[in-house]
Amino acid sequence: MKIPFVEPVMCLSVFALTLNSPLTTQYVYRRIWEETGNYSIALESNTSECAMNKSSPIFAFQEEVQRKVSLFNLQMDISGLIPGLVSTFVFLSHSDHGGRKFPLILSSVGALANSAWLCLLSYFALPIQLLIASTFIGALFGNYTTLLGASFAYIVDQCKEKKQRTIRIAIIDFLFGVVSGVTGLSSGYFIRGLGFVWSFLIVTVALSVNLIYILFFLEDSMKESSSQNISVSWTEDFKNLFHRTYMLFKNASGAQRSLCGLLLFTMITYFFVTIGVSPIFVLYELDSPLCWDEVLIGYGSALGSVTFFTSFLGIWLFSYCMEDIHMAFIGTFTTMVGMAMTAFARTTLMMFLVRLPFLFTVMPLSVLRSMISKVVRSTEQGTMFACLAFLETLGGITAVSTFNGIYSATVAWYKGFVFLLSAVLLLIPAISLWKLLSKNIYQYVYSIYIHILYIFTYIF
Repeated sequence: MKIPFVEPVMCLSVFALTLNSPLTTQYVYRRIWEETGNYSIALESNTSECAMNKSSPIFAFQEEVQRKVSLFNLQMDISGLIPGLVSTFVFLSHSDHGGRKFPLILSSVGALANSAWLCLLSYFALPIQLLIASTFIGALFGNYTTLLGASFAYIVDQCKEKKQRTIRIAIIDFLFGVVSGVTGLSSGYFIRGLGFVWSFLIVTVALSVNLIYILFFLEDSMKESSSQNISVSWTEDFKNLFHRTYMLFKNASGAQRSLCGLLLFTMITYFFVTIGVSPIFVLYELDSPLCWDEVLIGYGSALGSVTFFTSFLGIWLFSYCMEDIHMAFIGTFTTMVGMAMTAFARTTLMMFLVRLPFLFTVMPLSVLRSMISKVVRSTEQGTMFACLAFLETLGGITAVSTFNGIYSATVAWYKGFVFLLSAVLLLIPAISLWKLLSKNIYQYVYSIYIHILYIFTYIF
């Protein structure tokens, strides 16, 4: 019996990603720390090896480690850029007639292979540079945005009403918050209690269960698709991908095309900033004056994941009294405030408190994704989500690479600069949203004017 719910796939993937991300960052940090000098970090220690006194020899050493880790992350991100872009666009566009399970399977296989390789690398203490090669190979099968785009397209196939679509996507974000919050809270204890090898193994097991569910239990939302395209060659199919993308915008009216373009621009610029600065939080917390250990980093990750839950509540409550565009603006503004506050956080208490303005960080992404899906027809959802995932992959990898480069260049003279820059960059999507908001207000006033004019014409 097939199950028509993609939510288990997304939850298991979020669990794996939330656990794997801090694991990889801290594993790379420890390996580079130990390879750079004679200092070592004990897994069972309750405090990180960190110096707050600038005159201490270890202070300059940890600044060098921070720079090297940022540059290594930059190399990993760049290695997966091109294959990730191509595979995401091709797989998701193909899903419009080849079925949504196709990109789900391939991206899950890539994630599973990459996780299994991390187990081997940490167990045998292989050269850490091999992570760059595994990132490249894993990206050939797609990445997290591929799976996310296919999952959202799967949900859109099932939701006929537009309001139901917004609520369903918000529920997904709520599930993300629960899973990532619990996972983030426990990630530090995984490292301290089990070590890196067993922690990576847990991620591998979760991804294996995920792949089994997709292959044998998940029902495809497009049952009739496979029989229609058996005779189509891969060469012709690849050409059709670009043609469908071109026709997606060509067939739309001028106003519809402008609206879609502005929504895409707003979402990608917001996504660029929030995704790009996310990995910097862990490095920022590991360094002085915070000097967090793996347990505190887990607490911080869990608090950061609460934003999925609060964003869901915000969408659910605000949808009764305001339009989607207003919710997106609120989320963008509060995130901007949070970025500015993080730049000046110097104590553990302050670093926990700066999570408060991030309560609605996910809300603009959910709302804008729903607004974009309402602009196109149901038969074009896969192509639209392919474009969106393509731009998210390009923007995400470029953003992470850019922010890692900026952090490595500025960490020596001001660690919080990258967060101040993020607050400034968030003005771009805020202005775009304000333009959309002003346009909606103008149309509303114009419609009132037309109705009044019609009434006066009718009376006199």
